[in-house]
Amino acid sequence: MWTLYKRVRFEASHVLPNHEGVCRRMHGHSYTVEVEIRGNALQTDGPEAGMVTDMGHVGTQLKGLVGGSLDHHHLNETTGLVHPTAEALARWVFERMEPQLPGLVAVTIEETSTSKARYEP
Repeated sequence: MWTLYKRVRFEASHVLPNHEGVCRRMHGHSYTVEVEIRGNALQTDGPEAGMVTDMGHVGTQLKGLVGGSLDHHHLNETTGLVHPTAEALARWVFERMEPQLPGLVAVTIEETSTSKARYEP
């Protein structure tokens, strides 16, 4: 079994309207999103020979989602999440990436250098 990881950084703002602390106010984070892909076989021929999957393809798909909906956006608006917590955002990313990334098993959102959430269905 192989496990692949691809990580992309982005900047975004959000509001947690029902939170009782400072996160109730609009603020931003330097996020990291990481996808985890597993496979139990390597491709045997073609341009992906020796790979579980092409990491370039993984990066292209992830960067497309991040650039279109997350990076330098207000997450409450672009994701449709009322409470775009790291937990909710990890599931949101997973649901959009799963069709494009066979073998996707988990998504991790790092909100700060000390706080992250991982979603694995």
